[in-house]
Amino acid sequence: MRFLCVLFLTAVPAALAAIATMKSVVFPRETNTDRVELAPLQPLNLRAFTLCMRVATELTGQREVILFAYRTQYYDELNLWREAGGRLSLYLSSSEVVAFNVPQLGALETHLCVTWDSSTGATALFMDGRKSLTKIYRQGHSVRSGGKVVIGQDFDSYEGDFDASQSFVGEMSDVNLWDSVLSESTIQDLSSGKATSVGNVLDWGKEFKASVGVVILNREL
Repeated sequence: MRFLCVLFLTAVPAALAAIATMKSVVFPRETNTDRVELAPLQPLNLRAFTLCMRVATELTGQREVILFAYRTQYYDELNLWREAGGRLSLYLSSSEVVAFNVPQLGALETHLCVTWDSSTGATALFMDGRKSLTKIYRQGHSVRSGGKVVIGQDFDSYEGDFDASQSFVGEMSDVNLWDSVLSESTIQDLSSGKATSVGNVLDWGKEFKASVGVVILNREL
């Protein structure tokens, strides 16, 4: 019995040490400065992608909110927005947009993914693992490399020129970008926490640069 007790007592600290954590970033205020700059693992020369994140905001329907921004010198190459009316919209270096009428983002965290394939133009949105209808958008287009990636702000120029009225206020985490369209089952597993795959273009587990006003938290998973 004594031997068994020793094994139990030594196993507890090991189990606690194995608890996984993930960084989460909180944007507490409307501002034209607070942002997180992400460093790509490879150039964003994309013919297909899956972009995922966990997001919560109480700016429900009040105004447009930028969720993800990638800009090159002259173009907003890949932008994801929550529009003022609540739609979620994807822009790929064009004024042309593909938009989805989905449940409002709110204070309860949502796992959000968007997928796009240039060969067919097939574009879809996933909320907490549930897939939208497929829409056709920018068939034959390529996302170009050589730009900057931020969350929290929208570029009005390559240098920045951010607008507080478009800034993100809320909490965001688990921002990953792949250069392929992930399967529906993989996205569902990511949403539920059954899978822990990270992006091969943007990996949330890597270091990122946050401005002074952003609060970084470590969350236990």
